[in-house]
Amino acid sequence: MRKVVTTAHMPTEFTIESLGENKARINAWPFEIGFAITLAHPLQRLLCLSAIGYAATAIKIDGVSHEFDSKRGMLEDISLFIINIKNMRFKIKNEDSKREEISFSFKGPREIKGSDLANNVIEVVNPDNYIATINEDTELDFTLIIEKGIGYVASEELRERTESGFIALDAFFNPVRNSIYRIENVLHEDNPDYEKIVFEITTDGQISPVDAFKNALESMYQQMSVFNKITTTSPKTFGEEQVEEIDLGPLLKSVKELGLSVRSSNGLENANIEYIGELALMSEHDINNLKNVGKKSVDEITNAMREIGYPIGGSVIDSYKDKLIEKINEIKLTKDNK
Repeated sequence: MRKVVTTAHMPTEFTIESLGENKARINAWPFEIGFAITLAHPLQRLLCLSAIGYAATAIKIDGVSHEFDSKRGMLEDISLFIINIKNMRFKIKNEDSKREEISFSFKGPREIKGSDLANNVIEVVNPDNYIATINEDTELDFTLIIEKGIGYVASEELRERTESGFIALDAFFNPVRNSIYRIENVLHEDNPDYEKIVFEITTDGQISPVDAFKNALESMYQQMSVFNKITTTSPKTFGEEQVEEIDLGPLLKSVKELGLSVRSSNGLENANIEYIGELALMSEHDINNLKNVGKKSVDEITNAMREIGYPIGGSVIDSYKDKLIEKINEIKLTKDNK
């Protein structure tokens, strides 16, 4: 039977399973009915829009003036050679670098594969990919510009900024090859109507599935931050600057502010719990194991904490846990010294 509450249940469980080198399953639960798909659908879209990857954005080939040209002594036409280059998946080794310009030189006869492009600047994710074949009397010299980015950028949009002599390339940055989700029912507090999100994410190897999911989460928080001015509840898990701006005041108030029944208040007093922050730091296991606090009192306390936005067992305060503990200890010490 559903209870009357003023806030939705805060999911507390989260797991990651490896399904292979570049594939992972991410699970989160329990969500109230409707909340799982509300979060899962935009996250899936953001996985396809905001995951950070690398792509060749331009190429300059010695002796070649345009992409429909040909080169003497090379088996492939330039257009096919460029397609093979666009299919290559790179990774810039210096994580702080957003752009690298790298030159290559090959002398025939030989077959050129992705592994031949790896060096101390870039890593080649698909080293076995075929690129070109050149004859004995042929030399192939070309320069690639490799950039870090998100999504897809057509060559037409890159031509204006492409240096003279270079051919702009369609840049497909997104490293996510497949992302699917499903919603499953899960039992929570004897209620089988709660939901679980199950994501399965596959990347091309430029970044891990977990990092791709982090990119999507960060993008969601960043996009939603435009609404921070109209609410006091904003994401508090990313960035030290956000942590420093958090107001601990509500958590330093007495548990009496929760308006609990006498029985519940006495139970907390007997357990030496004086401040709301102490409850916010507790797990569901902790509160269920408090002495002299029965099931009805646990339910009352849990509902009260959920209503003020600090659910028992939630992760709302993880990022400033140490600071909260320090403040509570300071208050108790000051109180004891009076």
